[in-house]
Amino acid sequence: MPKPADLERLLQRYGVAADRRAELLALADEATGRGWWDAYSDVLPDELISLIGMEAEARSSKIWHLEVIPGLLQTEDYAREVNRGYQRIAHVPPAHMERRLEARLARQQVLTRNPPFEISVVLDESALQRKMATGAIMRGQLARLIEVAQLPNVDLRVLPLTRLYPIVTGSFILLRFGEAHETTLPDVVYAERLSSNLYFEDETETYLYQVAFEYLVEAALQPQESIELISRTSEQFQV
Repeated sequence: MPKPADLERLLQRYGVAADRRAELLALADEATGRGWWDAYSDVLPDELISLIGMEAEARSSKIWHLEVIPGLLQTEDYAREVNRGYQRIAHVPPAHMERRLEARLARQQVLTRNPPFEISVVLDESALQRKMATGAIMRGQLARLIEVAQLPNVDLRVLPLTRLYPIVTGSFILLRFGEAHETTLPDVVYAERLSSNLYFEDETETYLYQVAFEYLVEAALQPQESIELISRTSEQFQV
């Protein structure tokens, strides 16, 4: 990210009109502002810091997950077990893992922010069934999904294993920003991997993910049917 002073000199050099220059400088100034997540920059990878910052600015998010419950919807106990699994191969100090957990839970504040952050989630049924922790923790996690599904800004659906799989793709998050200072900001796709994360901003690529998500929504259960499936799955875990 260029410094505002450097950006201003570049805009002047390229003859950008004064009103347009003011819009772009305002965007740059906002982008360099520090958020709560910067306090965790010593324990979180840069890609995740960027994701949290973009979520804070985005208007909506479309999430497809098939491995685990996405971070925005995780309970503290479930998130701790996910982190513990990663710690086995990453050898991250326990104190750092606790701070990562704090950041993951703090990130969930976007669910109830004002203005609302519109979230559409499609979960593969395997994410509900995969036992990441004890039965009690899994039940608590699935109860949390049902709770979050009641929020007016959340659309939560489940793609059953018994339905035709519409498109083969790994988990991803599509963030949409809309306009800011009369500038239309591009969509961003975040795809998480074991050792690194990928971002896509090219319009052709992000549109591909948008279309893929629409297919996943069409194939998934309706929200109320999804809640009923989550509830039935919860009963399978022994406390």
